[in-house]
Amino acid sequence: MSASMSAPASPLQVGAAGLPPQSRAGGRMALAAVLLGFFTIMVDAMIVNVALPSIGRGFGSGMTGLQWVVDGYTLTFAAFLLSAGAISDRVGARQAFAGGLALFVAASAACGPAPDLGVLVAARLVQGVGAAMVVPSSLALLRETFPDPAARAKAIGLWGVSGSVGSAAGPVAGGLLTTVDWRMIFFVNLPVGAVALALLKRAQPSPRRAVPFDWTGQVAAVAALGGLTYAAIEAGADGFGAARVLIALAVAVVAAVVYLVAQARGRYPMTPLPLLRSRTMSLSVAIGFALNIGFYGMIFLLGLYFQQVHGLSALATGVAFLPMTVLTSFMGPVAARLTTRFGARIPVIAGQCLMVLGLLAMVTVSAGAPVWLSVVLMVPVGAGGAMAVTALTALLLENVPAERAGVAGGVLNAARQLGGALAVAAFG
Repeated sequence: MSASMSAPASPLQVGAAGLPPQSRAGGRMALAAVLLGFFTIMVDAMIVNVALPSIGRGFGSGMTGLQWVVDGYTLTFAAFLLSAGAISDRVGARQAFAGGLALFVAASAACGPAPDLGVLVAARLVQGVGAAMVVPSSLALLRETFPDPAARAKAIGLWGVSGSVGSAAGPVAGGLLTTVDWRMIFFVNLPVGAVALALLKRAQPSPRRAVPFDWTGQVAAVAALGGLTYAAIEAGADGFGAARVLIALAVAVVAAVVYLVAQARGRYPMTPLPLLRSRTMSLSVAIGFALNIGFYGMIFLLGLYFQQVHGLSALATGVAFLPMTVLTSFMGPVAARLTTRFGARIPVIAGQCLMVLGLLAMVTVSAGAPVWLSVVLMVPVGAGGAMAVTALTALLLENVPAERAGVAGGVLNAARQLGGALAVAAFG
């Protein structure tokens, strides 16, 4: 019986065509797996910031090396999010989510015992690839599991909470685990990831679409984002006039052109250009990019500032982020309720304004100001960002075709991660 002729589906029934309805237990397990897996991914995007001084001392690394520990993850995260969205649509959301999370867990196991900085950065690069598979497939899986718009808005609100709390809790967890050993920040991913994978087994398999992979677009995307990030990091030490910086910028420009041509002319582009011409899509990308520049830049700088300027321990530094973490955890449900009642635009705008006001106030803080002042000013930045991202995601998914949900989620989150990578590269 078709969906249109059947009885109204419960919020925990899959709405994807060609699949039988999912059981309530299966739907709840899928939701739990998505929330836990996405939380783990977002924690890892931020957890190393507090541990950077300890990692630097352990490997004898300077600022440039530490920037690569952070950006090695966010770089591949951003670059592979573009194709990961398409892969999610083609192999099925549940299958893509499981594969990405398994790769992420395996890379975490390699990060922990890394003997030198090079091995750690290499493992972080692989972590980013796995994380990239998880994010768009998690959104697509939620869309399948919750076909009812109101139920989907609530699920996306919880998704936003898990990601926002993960991002904000990363520094706290990093400070606590670094007190034992900085390597623990990677080992902790193993049991959490295993639980999420076990929960996912109860979920209904997702539909597949057999379409070839866009190799040209993927290679060009990695080259473009890698060249841009490399140039931004190395310019901090050598200046933008250095030969290797100019070469990296040239590679980024050429690769970007190749990418756009491949998407325009390719038979199976991973990012269909008509999707990017949508006003909602283009605004979402721009807003997501800007939000993460502010958030990632703040976390990176304050993690070093608290320890190197104020002499706080890793644990005390992590605790300094706690007020922001607590309030941020409430913003996803708030944004979901506001979105359901007023539409997504109001919480998006309100969240942006709150975040900008917090960042502007933070810029006025002098180096010798007390720690508590920075702690207070972090709150509107984190809360505003969480509200805006949750509502922005709901707005985007409401305005794209169901079969493009994974691609749209991949593009949005690629823009966000690129913003974070460039923030760390530029501010370091």
